[in-house]
Amino acid sequence: MYPLNRNRRLRQNSAIRDLVRENHLSANDFILPIFITEGENVKEEIASMPDYFRFSLDTLVEEVKEAWELGIKSVLLFVKVEQDQKDNTGEAATNDDGLMQKAIKVVKETTPEMLVMTDVALDPFSSLGHDGIVKDGKILNDESVEALAKMALSHAKAGADFVAPSDMMDGRILAMRTLLENEGFVNTGIMSYSAKYASAFYGPFRDALDSAPVDVKDVPKDKKTYQMDPANRKEAITETLIDIDEGADIVMVKPGLCYLDIVRDLANTVDVPVAVYQVSGEYAMLKAASEKGWLDYEEVLLEQLMAIKRAGASMIATYFAKDALRLLNQ
Repeated sequence: MYPLNRNRRLRQNSAIRDLVRENHLSANDFILPIFITEGENVKEEIASMPDYFRFSLDTLVEEVKEAWELGIKSVLLFVKVEQDQKDNTGEAATNDDGLMQKAIKVVKETTPEMLVMTDVALDPFSSLGHDGIVKDGKILNDESVEALAKMALSHAKAGADFVAPSDMMDGRILAMRTLLENEGFVNTGIMSYSAKYASAFYGPFRDALDSAPVDVKDVPKDKKTYQMDPANRKEAITETLIDIDEGADIVMVKPGLCYLDIVRDLANTVDVPVAVYQVSGEYAMLKAASEKGWLDYEEVLLEQLMAIKRAGASMIATYFAKDALRLLNQ
């Protein structure tokens, strides 16, 4: 008790604060999301994500080299698909010569030791902007799962180390794991978006990939029938345990900051690594506030990342990865 115990003794200078710090951030914590687009010599800023870009395959080379030199060891790839390649089945997603498949090969040729993770979902390839096949105003689960499993296999054939299904269809992890095993890709990992919520924080991401649900008759205007209700907590544990039983190697919570209770719940419950996706809306809010001079960009981004790590994240997919490492490496 006071005055025998004075907690401030452990805070009085940077040396003691560093010694007793419970959590630390390093390059080993980060996954860098990268957006890929068609064309040549393209480095195109995303309007709703200031200082973040879409890259064509040739400019992707320099982006990956820079990330590797900063210490980033893993990238998560997303593709912006041209309109003429979109339909309601996502057929183009399994093209072995498609943009994603080419991007995987570019990253591996540029930085062979970089861990390549790939987004597995139909929405970038869907003419209707959904993560599954739409029929009569509903998202078809089993038909979508079959398409997603084929998509995952195509990524594995191209050289992906991990596939990352973000669709939230029931049973897709088992279907992917089974197909990958049957085709000999026993070492291709699965990072499942296990607790992905129907969040309003995804807007800038959908701008980046032109993947928002379309506003037409007989097409759901949101993703609430397959992504999780933000009001639910226990459901996240149920979803995650099922994915682990079906073969997920890493599980994910998405978004980040508003769902730190879910991160802690899963970290306390499961024995596999727990990833967190700090999403585009979180990035855009800090960028906007810092541009206005209302928040200190550098201090707040590190505080946010530490909060996610403190909550129990094993790894963080974040648009702040490069900036964070520049600060941490100073």
